[in-house]
Amino acid sequence: MKVLITGGTGFIGSRLALRRLDKGHSVTVLGQENTPAEAENKALIEARGAHVLVGPITDREKVFAATRGIDVVYHLAAAQHEAHVPNQVFWDVNVTGTKNILEASVNAGVQRFIHGSTIGVYGAALEGSLDEGSTLKPDNIYGLTKLEGEKLVLSFKEKIPVVIIRISETYGPGDRRLLKLFKGINKKAFFMIGNGGNVHHPIYIDDLLEGLSLAAEASDALGKVFVLAGKEPITTRDMATTIARQLGRRLPQFHIPLSPVLALATVVEKTCQPLGIHPPLHRRRMDFFKKGFMFSQEHAKKVLGFTPQVTFEQGVTETVRWYRETGRL
Repeated sequence: MKVLITGGTGFIGSRLALRRLDKGHSVTVLGQENTPAEAENKALIEARGAHVLVGPITDREKVFAATRGIDVVYHLAAAQHEAHVPNQVFWDVNVTGTKNILEASVNAGVQRFIHGSTIGVYGAALEGSLDEGSTLKPDNIYGLTKLEGEKLVLSFKEKIPVVIIRISETYGPGDRRLLKLFKGINKKAFFMIGNGGNVHHPIYIDDLLEGLSLAAEASDALGKVFVLAGKEPITTRDMATTIARQLGRRLPQFHIPLSPVLALATVVEKTCQPLGIHPPLHRRRMDFFKKGFMFSQEHAKKVLGFTPQVTFEQGVTETVRWYRETGRL
């Protein structure tokens, strides 16, 4: 099978590339190397045999070239954590970029298009279990543009076989985003903001990769939307406690009130953004301590045959091992 992965130098994309290579597939990656992590991932997957094209999803010529002869596209490229750029960047990447790869895939006769979306399309879901039919209320530019990307993908379903995957918080070996949390706890510099009672439903990278593989194979998946989340929901405090236990640390017992920190984050973000400076503190960073999500797994289980296997404790054990082996902790 000839596979194209956009965003393939990112965390999820690079691990998916390695998984596809292990299965003997021919893998092409369209990605960037704007950060040390992306450059490291690029070198890793190239060394294992992937063909890497460096460029943005907004470059139509490069996108059309990348899709030639491809059987399956995993579209994972996205503007996501860039708090220092104008909103137009999110529209350009998450909407226009998605249109580029869809049109290129139709032109190339791609057999299946797997679109990586996000649980951010639900907005701030503070209570109850969500599923694929729950109300969508994105509350930031990332979630809003990812929802528009979903709509665009579904509008192409008569032209190309499509599947949409809403990806929950993902962690595991290779992840640098939650590395900040692990480092803070390890250095005894982490403090809980808020009461830590909000719920997450994180998914371990190996479970996610299995779900993405099933999305490319299941005959009944076409034209449908799926949420892929982990084995169990867990509160922020329990997440931090589990990480601390694996690191041999203890968490401070006090916490910082959420409201004043959120107000400060708003001021810092609005000050830095016009200057093109990445704010050290911004509102979306506070989502970790504020938003709550847990998901029903029934739809993915029934149609894809997907059942997550890795508990958060198990996943953290493997993640800590990788961080230590690679000198990050």
